[in-house]
Amino acid sequence: MNKQRAGPGTLAIHVGREVNETRTQATPIYLTSGYRFDNVEHGQALFRGNEAGYIYGRWGNPNTEAAAAVIAALEGINLPERPYGLLTASGMAATSTVLFALTASGDTVISQAALYGASFNLMKRELPRRGVHHDTFTGPDLNTLEAALARNTRVKLVYIESPANPTMALTDIRGVVEQAHAAGALVAVDNTFATPMLQRPLEMGADIVLHSTTKYLSGHAAVTGGAIITADGELWQQVLKPSLIDYGGVASPMEAWLTEQGLKTLHLRMARHSENALAVARYLEAHPAVAKVNYPGLESFPQYALARAQMDAFGGMLSFELKGGYEAGVTLLNRVRLCALVANLGSVDTLIQHPASMTHFKTAPEDRAKMGITDGLVRLSVGVEDIEDIIADLDQALTAVP
Repeated sequence: MNKQRAGPGTLAIHVGREVNETRTQATPIYLTSGYRFDNVEHGQALFRGNEAGYIYGRWGNPNTEAAAAVIAALEGINLPERPYGLLTASGMAATSTVLFALTASGDTVISQAALYGASFNLMKRELPRRGVHHDTFTGPDLNTLEAALARNTRVKLVYIESPANPTMALTDIRGVVEQAHAAGALVAVDNTFATPMLQRPLEMGADIVLHSTTKYLSGHAAVTGGAIITADGELWQQVLKPSLIDYGGVASPMEAWLTEQGLKTLHLRMARHSENALAVARYLEAHPAVAKVNYPGLESFPQYALARAQMDAFGGMLSFELKGGYEAGVTLLNRVRLCALVANLGSVDTLIQHPASMTHFKTAPEDRAKMGITDGLVRLSVGVEDIEDIIADLDQALTAVP
């Protein structure tokens, strides 16, 4: 591929081939834990970083390098230089690597209150064990971030999701970056819901972007993985990469290979996910059993203007509030047939779950309330099936909801 700037679909298909020396059309799967050295001098050069190459599976692999390169290229498509990427064993391995790499006892991490349950629990439970303080702000209200920055010392990181899981609340990424950087803190953005096809936080000034590659990036429910992307070469080389190696949360070659294959159709899938989700959101908004629909692409969404300002399209994720509360949520999920009850998202098939009884059941009720997760909230990951079939399944299930 020539050096001129290419579009996202082209990058998704062609980036990463530079690590494939075999000239095969698809990258081979390098199922090996170690690599042979030509001699002692060759081994020394690799360990000291004086020569490029591979040493040991935990230190790097052609498959993880190829997949990370694609994600980095997509996240920095409009940046002057390609960012740097790392592939991890899960989305939580990416999050924990970033948190533990950047903080020490006495530091503070500030996150928005509405956050993926496992990320929130990691910050609330594990950071204090390391002597790291965790505070929160209300994502949509940047005045609360200003207050959190003012009442804390040694703030090393502001961590956000936009859209947030599962409320779909947006956070003004540029606004967060401005406040955090003024306070000397870095900004990490979980971009799992949007993917770089719809939103690129590095281009808005964020320092680190994280993904659960389990979701849209791989796209076919066959992978568990994560990714860390940054445009700061020193941060990547001196802090994040050594921490990933030391903590050991690296991706396997097979998972990386599957992720690379999924990335080749990401641009096509996200367009269909977005189209289908908007149609479902409009259907649900008109249904008498539904009190509220949370989808950034709806004109009724409170942050519709912000969504249009920082997203190229609005993705496949939405949530909606049932008037019947907890029992209504359980009834709906027990009646769907096409929609699968799966505690996952971002796959080609439509997935549905009830946060209060599933993903956020470990989260204290008072914390759920702060996140905006009510008992009747249902999360829907809209797939790429025929839209008429998705709506028909929801329609027949909703007939049983009080």
